[in-house]
Amino acid sequence: MSYSPEDYLMISGLQHYYFCKRQWGLIHIGQAWADNALTAEGNLLHSQADDPFFTEIRKDLLISRAMAVSSASLGFTGILDVVEFHREEDGIPLRGREGRWQPNIVEYKHGKPKKNKCDLMQLTAQAICLEEMLGCTIQSADLFYATPKRRTTVPIDAGLRQEMKTLAKELHTAYAGGVITKAESHKNCPKCSLYELCMPRLTLKQQSVANYMSRNIEEPYA
Repeated sequence: MSYSPEDYLMISGLQHYYFCKRQWGLIHIGQAWADNALTAEGNLLHSQADDPFFTEIRKDLLISRAMAVSSASLGFTGILDVVEFHREEDGIPLRGREGRWQPNIVEYKHGKPKKNKCDLMQLTAQAICLEEMLGCTIQSADLFYATPKRRTTVPIDAGLRQEMKTLAKELHTAYAGGVITKAESHKNCPKCSLYELCMPRLTLKQQSVANYMSRNIEEPYA
């Protein structure tokens, strides 16, 4: 299956979808957004990596920042924090550069590694996008966490690729349906920048009252 550019979804939305499907719906369907301390910290970390006009050149290393990528097979688009191109004989040619180069994605994250797969799925989507754009194969990519300030290399294997394709279809189906998931109250809700917009506890109370009324008030006779 191939998607048109006008149907592309944001790779960054994978983080929202894994954190909370309602949050993803509010942002990507309802076009709602708000910042808090956690999002501000993340923005600061990425601002140190994202500079689309900067390329660092060393002897056998090129570093490109804020590279725009997309994938027709996934229907995703986004910006890569950092792509390192290492000079290698089995690499790919780059326009305007001598030799052959092997790309390596480096995605920056605030905080520490997560228990769920959101970072792995985001990195996999980025790798597939870069592969389609450069016509290459990417075996692995790196995650850099602010805590503990070190890289973790992730093999982009067949399992992650298949999981990413399945997840991409799920997101496109949800987006096409235009339905924002109902609120659920979780312990992480207060950490969400959209907490005041979502109001999960208030929404749940309203649903409970409605359920109570439907269960306990009989319909009047005609």
